[in-house]
Amino acid sequence: MELVVIDVRPGAAAESQSGLQMLRPRIYGAAARPPGARTAALIMHPTSNFMGHYLLEPLAKRGIAALGLNTRYLGSDVVLVLERAIQDMGAGVAWLRSQGYERVVLVGNSGGAALSAFFQVQAEELTITDTPAGDPVDLVPQDLPPADGIVLAAAHLGRSRLMDTWIDPAVIDERDPLSSDPAIDMFNPENGPPYSAEFMERYRAAQRARNARIEAWARARLRQLRARDGGPRDEAFVIHRTLADPRCLDPAIDPNDRAPGTTVWGLPRAQNYAANSMGRYTSLTGYLSQWSQSSRGDGPANLARTRCPVLLLEYTADSSVFPSDNALWAQAAGSRLERHSVKGGNHYLTGAPHLVEEVADRIAAWTARL
Repeated sequence: MELVVIDVRPGAAAESQSGLQMLRPRIYGAAARPPGARTAALIMHPTSNFMGHYLLEPLAKRGIAALGLNTRYLGSDVVLVLERAIQDMGAGVAWLRSQGYERVVLVGNSGGAALSAFFQVQAEELTITDTPAGDPVDLVPQDLPPADGIVLAAAHLGRSRLMDTWIDPAVIDERDPLSSDPAIDMFNPENGPPYSAEFMERYRAAQRARNARIEAWARARLRQLRARDGGPRDEAFVIHRTLADPRCLDPAIDPNDRAPGTTVWGLPRAQNYAANSMGRYTSLTGYLSQWSQSSRGDGPANLARTRCPVLLLEYTADSSVFPSDNALWAQAAGSRLERHSVKGGNHYLTGAPHLVEEVADRIAAWTARL
């Protein structure tokens, strides 16, 4: 495994707590480069450390160079701006091209799926000039060399889609994480599980409404801050209770082979109320770019506007990505799609080395046909 260090252009103020990283921003990765490889796979996530990704060595054993690369937001998405994260992905594609690889494919695993789709649609036709907060982004086509294909594996739909379906709508007071409306509380046994269709309709609408209220507040607060002479350009805040998807307790909703009563991180109620969970700590600009309904990171919406081939790998025991999610990805890809089920695969393929080998085989066979 080889350490890869890539210089990138500076982003927003206070994007990192490290002065060195701010003044000389770099992204870091680990590359497995088999001799004679002509195809390379880039595996990235907005914040997770993919330098130890489970596919790096298996792909290399099949003659595919593999780079697990981190964005500048490794380990913290508080001020993450997706419009800047795709620039980091572009730096990774450019580096692989500079190494002489004839084909570069994006392996969009978990949260890397929507990032890959957002990158590719802008690489094929750059349209954005700012963030959802209105801050300019100095992207140029040279920053975003397009990939030759996208692999979607255990693929989340995008951070805004997650927030709309995972946020707890029962919160009454955003300042009090214990406040709760029992009529739309999925942890109130009077509501289920099992959950009725009528409850689910009310629940989903209330989730979207809470996220919309947070966005309206965030935009108003941002305007207030920036209207002040010498005022701050951003502000941190907390979103309580962000892991409350009824599918985690009711396996009859969007059924697959998942174990009921759990999330990818642990018990649903504990994770929902935890001090650190999905989207818990954020900033006004980071929230608008990632989690809000104005985010440009909607995976299927972006994928539908791309032109490259797509491989969809559905992990059938995933407790975080469900059949309806995979159906949306498949619909977006249309005739460009090749789709396979990975039977019994959980979100991280933990405890299933044979499934890691199966996934690597599928990717290798697909890239050989590009």
